[in-house]
Formats: sequence, structure tokens, C-alpha cells
Amino acid sequence: MEDFHEETREARDETFNPDLIRAIFKLVWSRRTDRGVVVDEAIDIEPAAETSRRNRSTSANASALQVSCELLRMFVAEAVQRCAVIAEAEGTTTIEPTHLERVLPQLLLDF
Repeated sequence: MEDFHEETREARDETFNPDLIRAIFKLVWSRRTDRGVVVDEAIDIEPAAETSRRNRSTSANASALQVSCELLRMFVAEAVQRCAVIAEAEGTTTIEPTHLERVLPQLLLDF
């Protein structure tokens, strides 16, 4: 049981930075909503109750960011593992971009 907790702690330390993921999300949300208009940093502010749904900014809470970071970590780990299998089958120890190109279609379908 102690090994499981140690692995969980290590996985948490190796995950993506939530601030980085929040910044990426904010960038995507601002591009989708404004299509080229400069957006201020008000994306994380909670909207007032009387604000219409159309005028609200998009936000993500800390739990959603943690889950997103873990999903991205798992996605990248799975991609590396699948690429390593192909590289090993070809007799090399280095993962090449062509290995990723070969596993990416099925990987995207699996996720």
C-alpha cells in the first residue's frame, strides 16, 4: 500500500504545471471568443449573477486544472510508450518523429 502512495506522489510531481495549462486554456478561450481582439486578464474572474451567459468569460477551477494536467501527463506517457514499442520493433533505441506519426491516429482515437 505504501508503494501505491509513493507512486501517486511521484506522478503528481511529474505532471504538467497547472499555471501553464491555465495559460494555454486562457489563450484558446480568448482566441475563440474574440477572434483577434486583445483580451485583458479578466478571464478568471467569476461573473456576476446578473451577467448573461453570452457575456461571461470562461474559467476553470483548480480541480479541473489538476484533472487536465493529469490527462495530459497520461496522454504523453502513453504516446512515448507506444513510440518506444515501435522503435524497439525496428531495432532502434531512439524515438523518431516518424514513430509518433505512426501511433498518433490510434492514440487520438483511444483518448
